[in-house]
Amino acid sequence: MNFPFYIAKRYAVSFSKNSTINIITIIATIAIIASAMALFTFLSVFSGLREFTLSYSNTSDPDFTVSPNSGKSFLFTKNQEEQIKNSTNFSNYSKIIEDRVLFNYDNKEQIAIIKGVDSLFTSVSAIDRHLYVGNWLEANSNQVIVGTEISKKLSLGLFDYNNSLNIFSPKPGSGLIENNENAFNSAKLQPVGIFNINEDIDNKYVFCDISITQKLFNFKNNQVTSIVLKSNTNTSEETAIKELKDIFKNKVTIKTKAQLNDSLYKMLNSENLFIYLFSTLVVILTLFCLAGAIVMIIIDKKENIYTLYNIGLNFNDIRKVFFIQGTIITFFGLFFGITLGTLLILIQQKFSLLMITPDFPYPVVFKIKNIGIVILTIIPLGIISSWIASGRVNKEILK
Repeated sequence: MNFPFYIAKRYAVSFSKNSTINIITIIATIAIIASAMALFTFLSVFSGLREFTLSYSNTSDPDFTVSPNSGKSFLFTKNQEEQIKNSTNFSNYSKIIEDRVLFNYDNKEQIAIIKGVDSLFTSVSAIDRHLYVGNWLEANSNQVIVGTEISKKLSLGLFDYNNSLNIFSPKPGSGLIENNENAFNSAKLQPVGIFNINEDIDNKYVFCDISITQKLFNFKNNQVTSIVLKSNTNTSEETAIKELKDIFKNKVTIKTKAQLNDSLYKMLNSENLFIYLFSTLVVILTLFCLAGAIVMIIIDKKENIYTLYNIGLNFNDIRKVFFIQGTIITFFGLFFGITLGTLLILIQQKFSLLMITPDFPYPVVFKIKNIGIVILTIIPLGIISSWIASGRVNKEILK
């Protein structure tokens, strides 16, 4: 057995005659356990919040969205439609026509996006699962589904046959406008459902049948603003994107589910980085306790160091003793910190001890990735702290 390791192990598992040194060592060990546990818990809590936040948009957003490179719309040809139907990479697709319009309901006005969808839309998007009240659209009807925020602003109710939801869209063309009837295309729709996803989407979209938006924007039968697709389970993003580029001859922009919510992903990644850096700062401060404990142990073991030096060990070997001791304490604290953190997260997942509301537990997720992050954070910092503290062993210590 390596002699410095043998001595370091003896020092690590035995108590000093000096009770103060023992207390300092115990405090340093507990601090490492607490910091490892805290870092793992923070990462697990954020993983839970991240999945909870993305769960709403991920269920309502399609796997792939095809939109024009330039302009607001493009022609979706029969040949392109047949190629997508026959593709093994996609299980379903849906045509979309959307644009910003003015809504009027009972003398209240709101600008939002009207999104015309066909009967296959709910096969691509699970937005119908987020209906707060009411039913999804019937095909070829004048029904609409509105977001909760829009319904609040318009004081809109369902199945109100005395008031309809009026839509106004500027007519395309040029020349002088002589009256309002020539300036706008309009439609009267009947709200039959209210959806609730998140504040941004609820304040942005109103869904209707695609035939309504075709007439509203004077679109041709094969003219759309986007195509949304659902991929098969075993289809990779790269394969699907390559096929779509071939079908549409690189004349469109193709976005994945993550790219549709790039601002949300950037925000969540920034928050995750901030939480990690803040937690790492706490770990660094904690490991100062370890460095201080090693220095105090070196001072306490001054006579032992003198003996080791006299029996032939050089200063590098003696430094290894205390470096290894600090590393052992780091591994010990890391192991128990991750163990306690894992138990805490599993208990919360199983028994929901911490609740946000009486019916909604605080979301946490156990991930092996988070254990790896904790290990890769604490071990290098613990090794650096031990190496710096072990440098206190020099000729001055023998005086």
